[in-house]
Amino acid sequence: MKQASARLESDHLRYWLALHRAPQIGSIRFQKLLARFGSPQAVFEAGRTGWSAIGVPAKTMDYLAAPSWKEVEADLDWVFGGDGGHDCLTLDDPLYPPLLREIADPPAILFVRGDAARLSGHHIAMVGSRSPTPSGQRTAREFARDLALQGFGIVSGLAVGIDAASHAGALEGQGFTVAVAGTGPDRIYPRHHEQLADDILGQGGVLVSEYPPGTGPLAANFPRRNRIISGLSLGALVVEAAIKSGSLITARLAVEQNRDVFAVPGSIHNALARGCHQLIQQGAKLVQDPAEIIEEYAAISLAYVNQESGIPDRAETASDSGLLKYIAYEPTTVDTLVAATGLSADSICSQLLALELTGEIAALPGGSYMRVR
Repeated sequence: MKQASARLESDHLRYWLALHRAPQIGSIRFQKLLARFGSPQAVFEAGRTGWSAIGVPAKTMDYLAAPSWKEVEADLDWVFGGDGGHDCLTLDDPLYPPLLREIADPPAILFVRGDAARLSGHHIAMVGSRSPTPSGQRTAREFARDLALQGFGIVSGLAVGIDAASHAGALEGQGFTVAVAGTGPDRIYPRHHEQLADDILGQGGVLVSEYPPGTGPLAANFPRRNRIISGLSLGALVVEAAIKSGSLITARLAVEQNRDVFAVPGSIHNALARGCHQLIQQGAKLVQDPAEIIEEYAAISLAYVNQESGIPDRAETASDSGLLKYIAYEPTTVDTLVAATGLSADSICSQLLALELTGEIAALPGGSYMRVR
């Protein structure tokens, strides 16, 4: 039975991986193709007439006519082979992190090392300079440690500097941390962070990437991963950043994703504090103590009771309200739920998010939802 299930899953995943590898297919175009054709397999079956009708680039059409199945098989081997601990989440997977799915350009696929369910936890992103001061490193470790002790997962990018200090602080707090890679899931960059990556996985953390196995450290990929760091999180904390720092890109993305932005102030004589000061001037919340971030989320309506893992417990409010009984095991729209319950669309959407976080329902392309258990 397990082998049959794996075979069905690989057959489904094969077309997602093939489309994911198509040239000039980014997250936005991938979603448009799904909306137009319904599934990756249907995209391949549409043929040149269907592709040209919606303006698919010529280079992409050439690939769709003759996909790189050998590379796809290598991806499948990474997911299903070995000793386990590898996963691959597609946008239609119930385990796909609901907060990340909300952003404008969510990755069509996430390659995961570790427990993929933990990506749907209660997370804070932490970013900052790659060349921080000793004080900045200490601040990042202390914030991450204290947040981890309170059950928050720490999300960062495994880079040198503030990223590494944030991951290390979460581990010190016996907590959970997510490393978002700008390489394939089988590559650790920088290489001297291989031990840190092992420690993250050994303590129940997760390594995640939108890039397929074998992808090296290409410069263009690292800014792209920033939207995942902020997208997985309730808010983003910036610790030491110069005016032109890449960390400010993450902060900007967090604002675009309707996430909170926090910044640690510093000396006016420290160039690495100026980016944080600029963020504060632009509306970021000045924080001097982890308790200020913890207090910010004290009134969250979801019941996060497993503080060691950061995995949300079932949402009593959403389930007990009776909304779940109106959601079918087939696509159900918000308009349908509004008509059936008499509740406002805002109330419906809030309860849908709670049910999605607890795995009761799954969001589908096109804005509909379906019950999954």
